[in-house]
Amino acid sequence: MGRRTGFRILTIALVALATGTALSATASAAPFTLGEGVSQPVYSYEHAIRETAWVETGQDLDRDGRVDRVAADVIRPAEPAARGQRVPVIMDVSPYYACCGRGNEQQKKTYAPDGTPAQFPLYYDNYFVPRGYAVVLVDVGGTNRSSGCFDDVASGNAVVNWLNGRAKAFRTPWGAERADARWANGSVGAIGKSQDGATAIGMAASGVDGLKTIVPIAGVSSYYEVHNADGAPFGFPGGSQFTYNERAAKLCQPFEEENARRAGGNGDYNEYWRGQDYVARTDRVRASVFAVQGFQDVNVLPKQFGRWWESLNRHDVPRRAWLHQAAHVDPFDLQRALWVSTLHRWFDRWLLGVHNGIEHEPAIHVEHAPDRWSDERRWPPAGTHNRTLWTDRGPVPGLGALTARPGSGTATFTDDPALGASTWVTHPDQASPARALFGTGPFEAPARFAGEAAVTVRASVDRTSARLGATLVDYGPATVRDTAFPSMGVENLSTRSCWGASSAADSACYLDTGAKLATVDSRVIATGWADLGHFRSLWHGVPLTPGTAYTMTFSLGSLDYVVPAGHRLALVVGGTDADRFDPALPQPKPAVTLDLAGTSVSLPQAR
Repeated sequence: MGRRTGFRILTIALVALATGTALSATASAAPFTLGEGVSQPVYSYEHAIRETAWVETGQDLDRDGRVDRVAADVIRPAEPAARGQRVPVIMDVSPYYACCGRGNEQQKKTYAPDGTPAQFPLYYDNYFVPRGYAVVLVDVGGTNRSSGCFDDVASGNAVVNWLNGRAKAFRTPWGAERADARWANGSVGAIGKSQDGATAIGMAASGVDGLKTIVPIAGVSSYYEVHNADGAPFGFPGGSQFTYNERAAKLCQPFEEENARRAGGNGDYNEYWRGQDYVARTDRVRASVFAVQGFQDVNVLPKQFGRWWESLNRHDVPRRAWLHQAAHVDPFDLQRALWVSTLHRWFDRWLLGVHNGIEHEPAIHVEHAPDRWSDERRWPPAGTHNRTLWTDRGPVPGLGALTARPGSGTATFTDDPALGASTWVTHPDQASPARALFGTGPFEAPARFAGEAAVTVRASVDRTSARLGATLVDYGPATVRDTAFPSMGVENLSTRSCWGASSAADSACYLDTGAKLATVDSRVIATGWADLGHFRSLWHGVPLTPGTAYTMTFSLGSLDYVVPAGHRLALVVGGTDADRFDPALPQPKPAVTLDLAGTSVSLPQAR
């Protein structure tokens, strides 16, 4: 990347020193150069301007009597600045720049002895700054060099407002010398993986003026779904304490305690969770969206993508998505060259205003098997319809069937909180007292399921509460991405490739990656959980009456999966999933009886 031999360059930005053009004239020119339809690396990375602005958020979450300030580390090309030209911003708002690092190689921010930013994690600065972009990496409130407490959307929006002249910023954390952003043209693109992607989605849902596009990679769209599933709280410790700097770790305890109190611990959906439900605010989105999701991601479940994407479809937001079969992975480590070139064109389109037609190309780039990708116009695919399979008794005692019509009879199991879904799905030919398994016969032809799946259970229990889990499994031999931690479907190679310009403190060269494969006899393709006491409403769970049958439908999440010919599909129903729920939670251990005539799975089958 970066070689410019053998193609025509169309010069749009004129170099003032070379031409003698007056500052007023160059200030109105576009500060980038196009070649073959994309912005070219014409500016010096080594001599780029590196600085930090501490931006006021308008809040005092750490209650120290001063307005919180978040640190925004900036790198921008010097040449446009010298000519008075303004540039757009690519922004990554993250709590991880000091505690955990970013990217496959866990890069952290580093600073020169005088505090000037030295290393900017990831390749965004190396690649895009020479092409006429500024890159701004923001420390979420209370992390790294920011004051305040964890309010990621407010942190990001404050910087967008500063870049658009609507917020104050300063040269030091507590000083009075102002930092201006007259070098910025006001157009911002927010990008990031995991928490950073969630922040980008939240910023877009706020409708903040100046945010032109977002690129969330495995981003959260509803925080309720992070900590709960259809009324069942996972019980994992929440909060952001592990990302806090030393100061915030002390001052932000009341803030975190108040958030925990408002969230509650009983699985009820409430006003706190509604305030962090970005799907419900898709109507406010004014930015285009380029989303990425892995269907084997257990950190950010595919459900976070599917429901949000459907809402983006309904509101006709300009959108694009990369969907893959790895886990919590950046596409930079899946199809590096294609990803960077696509991201380049996307930012050129929405931040530089280059009409390259990318928004008219197929919106979906989807992986069906390791390194086997296709391009499609929409997701779910056109012609997708719901296919319902019903549970029934099978020929083997203790093992049931999935059929095209409602079955009859019952199936009983006892919740064993020591076992998880990874155990439930083993030995599908043997009965187990801790789960109920229902399978199809071998598929005569491949079948693709793409969209959101759901399970409906009609169940009675012998306790006043019950947790349920349901897993959709493909049984049959296959070679797949090995998505077990820590590889999550990719592995590092011994070679490196370079993506942009480097400096002594910041290399643009990264370890190459390839697919990490495994040969398996089964593959979990969707999983969901629920609290049966929330059968009527997520807003309020109720005690169950032992022996009374309740009907509840809950999500298995989003999937895009092809079941090969000869494989069998199975629905496995269990109780408390030890792979997901905190063992410190109360364990009622109910006996669960499923009414097979009222238990089914709904699958989005593509044409």
